[in-house]
Amino acid sequence: MEINQVSRTRVQDINVLALAYLGDAVIELHVREHLLLSGLVKPNGLHQEAIRYVSARGQADFLHHLMEQEFLTEEELSVVRRGRNAKSATVPKNTDVQTYRYGTAFETLIGHLYYEGYEDRVEDLLKRLMVFHSSN
Repeated sequence: MEINQVSRTRVQDINVLALAYLGDAVIELHVREHLLLSGLVKPNGLHQEAIRYVSARGQADFLHHLMEQEFLTEEELSVVRRGRNAKSATVPKNTDVQTYRYGTAFETLIGHLYYEGYEDRVEDLLKRLMVFHSSN
């Protein structure tokens, strides 16, 4: 069942970290599909390559790139701010708190867009993520 087919809570009423949780899953699925389609099939290679895309550092770097390019709408920037300012009980393991918060902000943006049914925008952003990390 697609998320758009169920009776839903308004996206503004959903906990920001729950949107980030959803966004993380959407990003992970897109990254895995991208890597498999690229011909990479060894499990350890898949995992190592995926880290570039799904790590807090990789997501934060890409979000900063989008913001520098003024690619996000005002509504999207508002979602990013909500995600960045969310208070998480999780302590980052491999990065600093600011980078972790920007990674969470990107996941929140993707979760928000996905939940609202903006699949084309999600697809566009995630394709750009793939290009961004493929060239860096």
